[in-house]
Amino acid sequence: MRRNKKVFGFALYEVLLGLTIFVVGVLALGRAVENCLNASELSEEENRVRQLLSNRMTELQATPQTPDASKEDKINTGYGVVRLIQKSQPKELQNDDDTTVGGITQVTLTAQWSRGGVTQNKQLVFYVYRAG
Repeated sequence: MRRNKKVFGFALYEVLLGLTIFVVGVLALGRAVENCLNASELSEEENRVRQLLSNRMTELQATPQTPDASKEDKINTGYGVVRLIQKSQPKELQNDDDTTVGGITQVTLTAQWSRGGVTQNKQLVFYVYRAG
């Protein structure tokens, strides 16, 4: 009878050890899933900002007027407000023949937003040509 108690006690330790390993594994798996969800959210936020910049660039390239020298918009993306800052200035560029080409405007678009209290930004620089 004494021998059975030792065997039964040893089985209890095995069960507790197995349960502990299982709990640690479940907690680690939960943490990994949380990290994946955070990374997915950050990626979606960055994609929305890229899409905002791309849309504004397309809009400026499609309009026949010269872009405004300075402009700022606040856009709610669902992840927070993004400030879209536009600055443009005339540029005279040289082609391969050293001929100066006029009617070119350099446009700088900057998107600024806050993530976790830290200011983030992305910038896009491109040229718009308007024959004058």
